[in-house]
Amino acid sequence: MIGGIRIKRIYPPASKEDGKRILVERLWPRGLKKEKAAIDRWLKEVAPSTELRRWYAHDEAKWPEFQERYRAELARTTQALDEIRRLAKTGTVTLVYAAQDEEHNSAVVLQAVLNKKI
Repeated sequence: MIGGIRIKRIYPPASKEDGKRILVERLWPRGLKKEKAAIDRWLKEVAPSTELRRWYAHDEAKWPEFQERYRAELARTTQALDEIRRLAKTGTVTLVYAAQDEEHNSAVVLQAVLNKKI
């Protein structure tokens, strides 16, 4: 592996170390202008479904089940996952997310799924 897959909140400034920045949210982050986000790609299809996102509602008690349900959704998005993996083989990819909780969010799960097969 040349680059790797990192995760980062979208609100801190982009840095050179981020490499390709991919927004992995279904909705555009609140209060952020597109120019400031410095996003290379927006892959809504790898974000949790609206139904799953609403059910989870960042309730830490639901975290184990959220991970299971989200992994099941990701199993149906192989083309987008393969695209991210291809990019990671040529350089760093940063999955950018909006959640405040840096340990219990969809980007954490997505990073783990992607790293499993690289």
